[in-house]
Amino acid sequence: MLDLKFIRENPDLVRDAIRRKKETDRIGEILQLDGNRRELLRKSELIKSDRNRIADEVAKLKRQGQDASALIAEGKSKGDDQKGIEEDLRKVEDDLNELAMYVPNLPHSSVPVGNGSEDNVETRRWGEVRKESDFDFKLLDHLTLGEKLGILDFARGSKVAGAGFPVYLGKGAALERALINFMLDLHVTKHGYTEVFPPFVVNKASMRGTGQLPKMAEDMYHCEIDDLYLVPTAEVPVTNLRRDEVLSVEELPTKYTAYTACFRREAGSWGKESRGFLRVHQFNKVELVKLVKPEESYDHLEKLVGDVEEVLQLLNIPYRVMLLCTGDLSFSAAKCYDIEVFAPATEAREGWLEASSCSNFESFQARRANIRFKRDAKSKPEFVHTLNGSGLATSRLMVALLENYQTPEGKVIVPKVLHRYTGFTVID
Repeated sequence: MLDLKFIRENPDLVRDAIRRKKETDRIGEILQLDGNRRELLRKSELIKSDRNRIADEVAKLKRQGQDASALIAEGKSKGDDQKGIEEDLRKVEDDLNELAMYVPNLPHSSVPVGNGSEDNVETRRWGEVRKESDFDFKLLDHLTLGEKLGILDFARGSKVAGAGFPVYLGKGAALERALINFMLDLHVTKHGYTEVFPPFVVNKASMRGTGQLPKMAEDMYHCEIDDLYLVPTAEVPVTNLRRDEVLSVEELPTKYTAYTACFRREAGSWGKESRGFLRVHQFNKVELVKLVKPEESYDHLEKLVGDVEEVLQLLNIPYRVMLLCTGDLSFSAAKCYDIEVFAPATEAREGWLEASSCSNFESFQARRANIRFKRDAKSKPEFVHTLNGSGLATSRLMVALLENYQTPEGKVIVPKVLHRYTGFTVID
């Protein structure tokens, strides 16, 4: 959420950000409501001043034993006027706050201008990218391989819940659990995050706090009776742990890591990238969340990306880091890197699959969730900067792992760093 004063003083700058992010421009309505709000506040203050003056005069007349009934009636009339203004003011402020929730964050100056994913900029890549032609045997894609090995069953998942809800079996389930435990251990013991095991459902205030509501309501699973939402990512419950709190400067940076299942309706997203794990409604993810001092947030963004990269390097899975352009940047992010893994048997997007997004939201989420900090006992509270990144999502990571580690015999070699978690070295 942007500061209303900033919008008022920089409407053209905000409009430009809205255009570049391909969002709907509501700035005219916001400025109109803001003008109405300020006029109502002015009227309210004038009436308060009049009522105070009348109260003083009434008290003076009563002390002198004179009749004050006319002034008392005038004061009551002024009070009725003020009630009406306050009711109008509440409605205007509610409408204004609701509209402000639809204004996206401003892209950072280092974000390239572009229309979509085709304009994202590759900043680096790591590992040996072996395409299908580089193998001396016919590669199987992750779905065919997983079904042949008996470790994945999308058909029975569809029977139980519907399309897009996978089932892991046997060594597939063990491998999934191993990936989660490996990533959590790495982020806690080496990268210094505090592990959190949060609820898998959140309330509306939490979804608003991180920017999923109101804009992306159609993509969320909503439990109407209890007015709770299944988490689309651990970012939501973990960031909101500190909602409406004022942290001390000694608590910063606060670094959390958490595993949750993630639930997304993905309304309107089905198409050529929907085979197997490429597009699912439920998947597992280890998330990284940071609350930091504003002046340090972009250094922390680079460190966050490095923490994610180390996971892939230890797994020896080739990847590339993409800096997203303005047209591909999310509603809430000021800057974002996507980390894409390479899956040699996957035709969609030429084998490059997004497995992590690492974003700096600056104060956008903190303002919505009211997360602040104090530099010292005398200073005023300031909004923290929030960051998060997938560290990582296992669904597309599983695709890359199965396809890169398959053998001519149709087996899958388990990466060495996972052996102590799986208890086996090969899936056959």
